[in-house]
This record gives sequence, structure tokens and C-alpha cells, in this order.
Amino acid sequence: MAMSFFDQFASPSYLGIPLIAIAIALPWMLFPTPSSRWINNRLITMQGWFISRFTNQLMLPLNLGGHKWALLLASLMVFLITINMLGLLPYTFTPTTQLSLNMGFAVPLWLATVLIGMRNQPTVALGHLLPEGTPIPLIPVLIIIETISLFIRPLALGVRLTANLTAGHLLIQLIATAVFVLLPIMPTVAILTAAVLFLLTLLEVAVAMIQAYVFVLLLSLYLQENV
Repeated sequence: MAMSFFDQFASPSYLGIPLIAIAIALPWMLFPTPSSRWINNRLITMQGWFISRFTNQLMLPLNLGGHKWALLLASLMVFLITINMLGLLPYTFTPTTQLSLNMGFAVPLWLATVLIGMRNQPTVALGHLLPEGTPIPLIPVLIIIETISLFIRPLALGVRLTANLTAGHLLIQLIATAVFVLLPIMPTVAILTAAVLFLLTLLEVAVAMIQAYVFVLLLSLYLQENV
């Protein structure tokens, strides 16, 4: 039983073909396509308003050089939210519970922010490795510590997203299993447990959106340091 809880995180395949590519491509097929009309329907209007508000909030602390990332970060935000929300549906697979996929997003984008800082302002970028006013004996130690913390950033991005979604899915499955086990034995306790499960599902919906926002927000903060 314990091993079956983790089966939901295994990448599904059909005839030996991994279906994770379909799970990744599906969100883009669900987005409504904007029309050329003056007046759009409510769904397209709400989508445009959400993306516009999010982009304005995200780009607010960045200078004009960082605004070039607006399309990339907004697209990544919508993509992660959609994947995380679809993963809460029954009999679905959540690609963002795979650490390899999250690291595939985190490492290239983090590396791009570092390379931009090294190209545009190398002195400032390297100055982050040594705080101002550091005593001379502590300089080598602090440089090593700051360098390690710099390289841990993409790992923290990927692990945070993976761990939060994986823990939520496991908790939902554990409580749902408890409801089915308790229903014929103690119906009252099973109903109370089902109410807790409903509240937990609402919480996971919020976590799915918040974790996507935190992922993109941290990337924008890393970009802010280097532009």
C-alpha cells in the first residue's frame, strides 16, 4: 500500500511511449485564442486582465532591461498554474512533481540571469559574492559560502516546487484512503474526514497557484540583481 501511494508520480506511458510530452503540451491547447474583434468574450477578457496585472506587478521593481523578460515570465507563470491545477483532477498526471522537469525550468533561467549580470555589470555581479566591510581573514570563507549559495538557487527553485506539490498529492491520497476505509466502520468519522479532505483540496488549489507564482517571483528577483 505504501508503494502504491507513489505510483501516481511515475511518468505514464502507452505502448512504451512516455506521455509526459502530452501532459506538458496540453495546457497550451486549453488557452483561448484572442480574436481580432474589438469586443472579446468574458474568458479572453479575464485572461488578458490577469496576465496584464501579473506582468505589471512582476516588472514593477525591474528596470527597462528586465522588461524584455516579461513575455517569458508571464508565459511560464500561466503554464505552471495550468499544469498544477490540471494535476489536481482525478486520474491525471502532474509533470511538475518531477524534479527533472522543474530543474529543466530552473537551471537554464537562473543561468541566463547570471550570464546577463556577468555581461552587463561584471563588477556588481561579482561584488555580490563578497559583502562590503568584510574583515580580511573572513574573505576566502565568505566567497566560498556565497558561491555555494549562488549555485544552490536553482536547486532550491526546483526542489521547492516539487516538494510542495508532491506532499500535497500524497496527503490528499492518504486522507482519501482513510475515508474509504473508515466509511463502513465509522461513518461519522468518515464524514468528518471527508470534510477535512475537501478543505485540504481547496488548500491545494491555493498551493498550486502560489507555488507557480513563487517560482516566477524568485526568478524575477534573481533577474533584478543582474540587470
